[in-house]
Formats: sequence, C-alpha cells, structure tokens
Amino acid sequence: MRVLIINTSDRTGGAAVAANRLMMALINNGVKAKMLVRDKDTDSLTVVSLPKSPMNRWRFLWERLVIFCRLRFQRRHLFEVDIANTGADITRLREFQEADIIHLHWINQGMLSLSGIRQILRSGKPVVWTMHDIWPATAICHVTLGCRHFTSQCHHCRLLPGGGSRNDLSTTIWQKKRRMIENESIYFVACSHWLESEAKKSALLDGQKVTSVPNPIDTHIYKRGNKQEARQRLGLPLDKKLILFASQRVTNENKGMGYLVEACRQLADMPQLGVVILGGHAEEVVDQLPLEAYPLGYVNDEQRIVDVYRAADVFVLPSLSENLPNTIMEAMACGVPCVGFRVGGIPEEIDHRKNGYVADYANADDLACGIRWILQEADYERLSEQAVHKVVHHYSQRSVASQYIEVYNQALAFKHYKL
Repeated sequence: MRVLIINTSDRTGGAAVAANRLMMALINNGVKAKMLVRDKDTDSLTVVSLPKSPMNRWRFLWERLVIFCRLRFQRRHLFEVDIANTGADITRLREFQEADIIHLHWINQGMLSLSGIRQILRSGKPVVWTMHDIWPATAICHVTLGCRHFTSQCHHCRLLPGGGSRNDLSTTIWQKKRRMIENESIYFVACSHWLESEAKKSALLDGQKVTSVPNPIDTHIYKRGNKQEARQRLGLPLDKKLILFASQRVTNENKGMGYLVEACRQLADMPQLGVVILGGHAEEVVDQLPLEAYPLGYVNDEQRIVDVYRAADVFVLPSLSENLPNTIMEAMACGVPCVGFRVGGIPEEIDHRKNGYVADYANADDLACGIRWILQEADYERLSEQAVHKVVHHYSQRSVASQYIEVYNQALAFKHYKL
C-alpha cells in the first residue's frame, strides 16, 4: 500500500507535526508512505516538495489579497479565513500517480484549491481527509466558536465585516465546496471524537463517511526524563515549581493567555512558582504575568522541546477552541500532568483528576484550582504515571497506524466496489 500524505508544510503548525508523525508511524508499521508539501523545512527523504516555482508564493499572496478585499481592507481576521481559490495541480506529479491512497491534511494558504481537490477526486484514487480543524466541514472558518450555521448552510459569517449577509463570501464558498464533493466520496477522519461529532452535523458533509482517529506520538522520543538535568540544560531555576504554557504564537487570543494570567494572580500566594513560556512572541507577554516568567521563544529542535516538557511541573493550555492538541499529548508522554478547559478534544486527552485536571470552560478561577490541585494536593507521582499510561495506550505509533490502515483498506474496498 502506497500512501501520499499532503500538507502545506512538514514542520510549521500542529497539523504539520501530526502529519509528519503519522507518516513515520505508517512507515514503521510497513506502509510505503510519503509526504507532499509546499514548504519543506526538514531534510527527510520521505518528504517531497512541490516543484520550485514563483507561483507557490503568488498563490498564497493572491488568496490573502482576495480575502483582504472582502474584509474591506481590515487585517483582524485575515488569517482566520481560507477560501482555497488557488492552489497547485498535483495530479500530474509522479508521487501522486504512484500512490494508492491520497491522504489530505491541512492544505490551506495556497497549497490546494477547491478545483484542485475536485481534480483529485475525479482521478479515481481513494481520498482520505484528516480534519485538524473544522474547515473541511464549514465554508471559510477553522474555528466555529459557537456558530452553528454550518449545520444548515454558512451565511452571516461572524468573521466578515458587519457579521456578513445572507449571501456573503461564506455562502459563496459553501456552494463551491458542495459542488466540489458532489457525487464524490471522501473518508473524513477527525482527530478527536468531539470534532467527529461536529463534522457529522455539517450539512456540507451529509452522506460522507466521517470517523475519528487520534494523532500519533513517538513515545521513544517523548518520554519521562530527569527534571533537574533538563532545567540545567535550559537555564531554568532548579528550586521552583514551574508552570508551562506553549503555543506556536503565544499572543493568539484563542490560546487563552489572558486566562492563565488571571489564574496566576490567584496563585501568587504559592511560594517559588514560575511560568515558562514556549512559542513565538513569548517575550511580549512576560510583563502581564504576576509571577516570575521565563520566555524561551520559538523552538524547532525536538530534543530541546522534550527538555522543556521534562522541566515543567504542570502544563497549562487554556485554549478557547481545540481539536486534539499535540502539546497536551507531548506533555503527558513526558509525565507532566496537564490542565485545560473543557472544550473540544481536551477532555478526551485529560482524564479529570486521574492524569490531570479539566477546568470549566473559560473559567480562570477553576483553572487556578486545577493548577493548585496538581501542585499541592494530588498524588503527583500517580498523576504522572497515569499521564504516560494514557499516551502509550491510546496515541502510540502502533495504535494509530493500525487504525489508519483500517481506514485505508475501507477506502480502497469502497472504490473497488463502486468500480
């Protein structure tokens, strides 16, 4: 079985990390898998990039320009909207033609267009599409934040000026997506049971196969290690209890830094407590925190990232919307109990008061309670052991690869049946 995984990047962003890990999990379990990307940042021989062309950059810029105009030249939601109006034709590439399964992941920002996906579907090859967010099931948004228009038809989009209209950009793209998959079959795979449930409510995906398989993690890399040695390598204090917050861009409002700031105000009475911040723009939030903060910035080196997790006593992700965050999985694999809000797939990863703490949604008070409970009240070693146990049994390469192989076999069998 030859699988071609398609993602915009092979490293940047959670979807890229998950897709790359899936490729390695499949290879390690006997599947011939390759990854096709626009932006190749690794030296992996199993990752190939689109042919070099100025068009790769222009496609990204053209889509942003069209969206910028539709936003009436306001930047606020510029990167929260994707319309897939332009992209590469990959059907003529050798990697595409050799593949038995085409496996789409996050293909936005000029990687694939809606018409390009239609070409892929018309090629006759089975198509699996892993949903790292809700975009494949909506018109233009990646996060719904309570909007339910996608259950009937997108319109009056909250991301458009004035809240959109009955026939706004979201309605136009919805209709184009509907035509794209008309009379075609895609196996949609959500990374969490929560996203699977949401996708099944989408009128756009009515009649399509939707299931869920979690992202994998290499438990030979992400595992427990010596906390003191990790702190020494990172230059972090040895005598403090350290809260870890991590995000690709820590100033992203959706990641909930404001809730962590408020929770830390309530924890100021705890002695020797500090906050480690991992991610881009980390230094910009230091002054907001009432506790000693240690900004590490954006880190690419995987072993250094593992050290950051090992150095922490608790990992906190107060996101307002999440699918199945890699960061929680990584922290748990390193034996670090986690705290997050009851949203998306977070309660699927964190078993409340067994390997971490699930706080009430958007509740800084409960977030603080969870941090305090883990650091002062709970059996910390037991929490750590249970966190590792959860990851090994649910998110290991072998477990996830076997589930995807079953999906591929079903997609192949269905195609053969139709023929």
